[in-house]
Formats: sequence, C-alpha cells, structure tokens
Amino acid sequence: MKSISQNKSCKAVAAIVAVGLVLAAAILFWKKEPNQPAGEQEHAAAPSEKAESHGSEEGLVRLSAQQIQQAGITTAIAGEATIVTSVQLPGEVRFNEDRTAHIVPRLPGVAESVSANLGQIVKKGQVLAVIASPELAELRSSLGAARTKEDLARVTYERERKLWQDKISAEQDYLQARQAWEEAKIATRTAQSKLTALGVTPGSGQLNRYELRAPFDGIIVEKHISLGEAVKEDANVFLLSDLSRVWVDVVVTPKDLGIVRVGETATVKAAAADLSATGKVSYVGALVGEQTRSATARVELVNPSLAWRPGLFVNVSLVQGSKHAAVAVESDALQTVDEKPVVFVKVPEGFKAQPVTVGANDARHVEILQGLRVGAVYASGGSFVLKAEQGKGSAEHED
Repeated sequence: MKSISQNKSCKAVAAIVAVGLVLAAAILFWKKEPNQPAGEQEHAAAPSEKAESHGSEEGLVRLSAQQIQQAGITTAIAGEATIVTSVQLPGEVRFNEDRTAHIVPRLPGVAESVSANLGQIVKKGQVLAVIASPELAELRSSLGAARTKEDLARVTYERERKLWQDKISAEQDYLQARQAWEEAKIATRTAQSKLTALGVTPGSGQLNRYELRAPFDGIIVEKHISLGEAVKEDANVFLLSDLSRVWVDVVVTPKDLGIVRVGETATVKAAAADLSATGKVSYVGALVGEQTRSATARVELVNPSLAWRPGLFVNVSLVQGSKHAAVAVESDALQTVDEKPVVFVKVPEGFKAQPVTVGANDARHVEILQGLRVGAVYASGGSFVLKAEQGKGSAEHED
C-alpha cells in the first residue's frame, strides 16, 4: 500500500512541474508582439534613442557649426537700444489737387481731331484736341472788324489833327475824330480780351479752329472725347494730373490728433506694392467727421518714378516718442512657440529656445523685459529655421 501512495505523489509533482513549464512558455510567447520576430524587438527602443539623440533637454536644437553656417543662421549680442515708438494710421494715395486740372473746351463745337490718349504723358502747351467752333469764328471776325475800324479811326484822327493845326478845320472835328479813335481802340481791346480769356490767339487760316492745350506737364488720367463728337463749352473732356507729387489722405482718430502735426515726418508704406517713402505732413483737418468721427490729414510724397498710384491703400507711421531699453534684440530674432515669445540663445550644443517677456518695439528692435541678459548671444537671422527644427524634434519625441 505504501508503494502505491508514493507512486501517486510522484505523479502529482510531475503534473505540477509540467503545468509550470507550459505557463512559463506562454508568458514568454505573449511578451513578443504578434507577428514580430524577436530580432525586431531589439530595435523597438530605437525611436526613443533617436529622440534622445536630438536633445533630451526641452527647447534644445542640436546643430554643429557647419550646419549653422549652411542654414544661414547669424548671431548677435543682446544689449541696450533706443526703441522709437510710433503710431500707425491708415491712408490712401490721392491726386495732387493743386496739380490736377479738368480740361474743358469753353466753347461749343465738334471734335475735329483728338491727339491725346488715355494714360499718355504730355508736356505743357501740347495740343490735346482741336475743336471746330462757329462761336470762335465769330469772335475772331469781330476782332478783325474792330482792328479795321481802329485803323480807319486812326487815319481820320491824324488827318483832322493836321487840318486843325493848319487852321483849316474846326477844333470840334478834331476832337470828334480823336474820340472815335479812342472808342475803336477800346472795341479792339475788348474783342482781344474775349479771345485771351478763352486761351486762344487771333491766328490765321481757319477762324473756327480751337486748340485744347495742356496747361502743365502731366498724365491724361481721364478722356471723354472722340473724333467727330459734339461737345459743350463746359464738358469735361480731359482730366490731366501731374503725378510727380501725390497726396496721401490719412485717417486720424481723435486720440491721435495730438501726434499728427503739420511739418512732422511720416513714413508711408504700401504692403501690396512693396513701397516705402517718407514725406511731410502738409495739412491737418480742423473738423472731425460726423459719420466717421475722425479727422483727415495729408502727407505729400515725391513720386518721380510714378510708383505711388492714386487709389493705393497705405499705412502711415508717425513717431510718437522714444524709449531706452536695457536689453533688446533684433525684431527678426523673436519667434512664437506654443503661443509664447521666445529667442533662440546660443549654447555649446547649438541653440536653445528661451521664453522671454517683451516690451516696446519698433521696426528694428524688441525690448526684452525678462528672460534674457545683456551679452547673451542669440540667433538674429534665420531664427525661423531653428523654430522649424525644434518643431521636427518635438514631433519625433511625441512619436
């Protein structure tokens, strides 16, 4: 009986050992990923190692000196700067109204020829169109008749004066002849003045030929006349403007009226056309618009290349004041990471994104209130490359 009991105990122990071996094999099997060889598991840790190699320190971008040079990244030293604060105002380029003219015939007639075209540059005195006008023919005929009468009255006066001096005729005849001559001269001057007021000369040839001429150098910006068209004396047939100088109308809110003063220097920029120029404030409106609740100021710009075109929307910058910044960096150095301003500071391994608190700024510098010390070397040019590289590193680390 004792032998039978020992055999049963040996069999139980063997069964327990067998079950343990099966469980151990199952545990080892499930540790492997499905359908993944054991050799590949050894490489599973590679991404973390790669992320660690990019830089385990947050915000660090590892770059060698050669990589920095190839990326075109330049550095500068943080230091003191004078920040010029300014106010930005919207504006629009306009015609210089002092050098813009609506050209009208001033006499009714028919367009006999039109030599000026839209957009053409013309010189002072250049013929723009020729009008055939019956009224002009009458005026020139009246002037001719007045001159003839004046000549006849002068001859009569000289004859009567000689007769009176020789005591052949009475003094009354001499005085009447002199009066007639004076009246004839007045009539001639009146007829001449009418033609002068119209800007025409007595001329020769066709009496009805009326030439429209440019009053100054400029560009034809509007044209409302064609060959054979009947025009009235007050018709606006041409709009001529000298665009060598243009006006910029600036919208000024009441809070900025104290800054905008006549004689101040203004910087005008047009982002759409990539233009920039400086000019002087020549006018500040005395009234605030009832609807717009703003005043109008004017800046005059020299426009030799005719790049500033009327109708172009611009931004006008006026200096408001200046501030001394104890620590400042160049404007291009400032980047935004995670909706926070940062400056990439030079470190032995490359560059590190340093969060900063900014203050005043202008077109060249940004004041740093916190986060950066005087003498710190930072990426002044090409900082956007560092931002992009940091973004890549963050994405790889998340993966």
